Amino acid sequence: MTDIDYQRQTYAYSPCDEQQAGHVAEGPRPVVIVGAGPVGLATAIDLARHGVPVVLIDDDCSLSTGSRAICFAKRTLEIFDRLGCGDRMVKKGVRWNVGKVFLRDQKVYEFDLLPESGHQRPAFINLQQYYVEGYLLERALTMPNIDIRWKSRAVGIAQHDDHAVLTIETPDGCYALGARYVVAADGSRSALRKMIGQESHGHTFRDRFLIADVKMDAPFPPERWFWFDPPFHPNQSVLLHRQPDNVWRIDFQLGWDADPVAEKAPERVIPRVQALLGADAKFEIEWVSVYTFSCVRMDSFRHGRVLFTGDAAHGVSPFGARGANSGVQDAENLAWKLAYVLQGRAPDRLLDTYAREREYAADENIRHSTRSTDFITPKSAMSRVFRDAALTLARDHAFARQLVNSGRLSVPAVLRESSLNTADVDEFTGGLMPGAVCVDAPVAEAAGTPWLLPHLGDAFVALIFGAPAGLDAANAGALRQLQHGEVPLRVVFVTDAGMSAQAWPGATVLRDALGLAARRYDANAGTCYLVRPDQHVCARWRQVDATRIAEAMARATCAAISSITTSQSAPVNSPAMA
Repeated sequence: MTDIDYQRQTYAYSPCDEQQAGHVAEGPRPVVIVGAGPVGLATAIDLARHGVPVVLIDDDCSLSTGSRAICFAKRTLEIFDRLGCGDRMVKKGVRWNVGKVFLRDQKVYEFDLLPESGHQRPAFINLQQYYVEGYLLERALTMPNIDIRWKSRAVGIAQHDDHAVLTIETPDGCYALGARYVVAADGSRSALRKMIGQESHGHTFRDRFLIADVKMDAPFPPERWFWFDPPFHPNQSVLLHRQPDNVWRIDFQLGWDADPVAEKAPERVIPRVQALLGADAKFEIEWVSVYTFSCVRMDSFRHGRVLFTGDAAHGVSPFGARGANSGVQDAENLAWKLAYVLQGRAPDRLLDTYAREREYAADENIRHSTRSTDFITPKSAMSRVFRDAALTLARDHAFARQLVNSGRLSVPAVLRESSLNTADVDEFTGGLMPGAVCVDAPVAEAAGTPWLLPHLGDAFVALIFGAPAGLDAANAGALRQLQHGEVPLRVVFVTDAGMSAQAWPGATVLRDALGLAARRYDANAGTCYLVRPDQHVCARWRQVDATRIAEAMARATCAAISSITTSQSAPVNSPAMA
């Protein structure tokens, strides 16, 4: 099957119901999403999976051109799995786990981002953004509760107590579109951000980089190669990545004084590529861009009925693949909370936790990205001396490798201080604390899904290690009530015993044949994790206690928090994220 040329694909504008003469609106739409990039599409699909009708508008009628965001991390791939298009992305993308760092013409060291087996997804794939958008769009088009409107530009917004009204400009004129909530996914130049009088704040770095997408047959392995001060580009840095279709991404540091227009000219780009590949190398330039990067964010990601996501809310330098990955993780955090609020399962204040949690994650990304940029582009002679000394020592000394920073690669934030967490009352080891994202492990199950994570997500899950027969009658009965409650609880058992005699009405029983799930979750018989719909841990105990599970679910949905006793939970008001 030949791939669609997503860079040249266009989508037709057509008038909507609100533009028809005599149309009477039944009320505001539940959610309007502004921006049909990866973050807007991911949010729309996730909401639709929760049963929420969505209107998705975009001011263009095409997808992105050029590779743009290309590195998609393991966690993001797991989100795409849940949205229904992960397999397609991994099949098309270039898998990679290994990175290599060079100083001048010598390798300093290499690293493996996924050194252990037993994970369904690789540490990263490289896949051009237009493929990611294309696959997400095609998934969205299969969902009847997503209404996509092209050539529809938001040019005004008025907020009211219980809804907002957008003014939408189209080729046929303007119309009003009401929404209970608006998701701003309209990118770094967000028009919605300007409409409500907000800006992003932070630091813009005085440096420029050239991106060249080069099509060629090359013997290089699918790895991330980063050079400091290479002989083919002295006193600067270069990054090389392989993409699908024999396209290679090359980033050349240019310096602040470089002319961003002149540097995109073929007569400037081709000699730089030849210096890296050799004068006789055969290649074609597919796409070129020059960028200046910033580490910025809005003060708050929520403003009344408008919730900001992705680049509209925050921006980071590209070192570490933190932009698109964090945006997709914004979408996952927001979608279940919006769905629960709209469906009456949680109060509106649950949406405040979206802002606090993702602001915390943005600050972490900005901190890592700023440190990477400072290391890659030192702004003083002393900083340059320190950097080169660390690189030189890193060849032979492991301690120095911890100082080398060619871009700390994206990992999901651990929301340790979230007000939705219930604090541990039992002893645990490992990193799967409340606020952390669940990790995968191979399992066996009658339906044939051989991985743990697909059995989590889209609902609250009690992940219980042990056989169903190990539960006492009181907890078993209370759990069955929670399964059918206003906020349903899914029950998943993970056991190392045979499954032939195991049964639990409406529950899933998995076999941890290799014991990896129990080791990764530091679990023994009776250990129970409560998992949010976005696969974040929100509580854990050494023994199943249905009362504590119900209380933790109430905390995690901002419902009846005052009824939770302080002896069983963390303080309600966390200083960082309440």
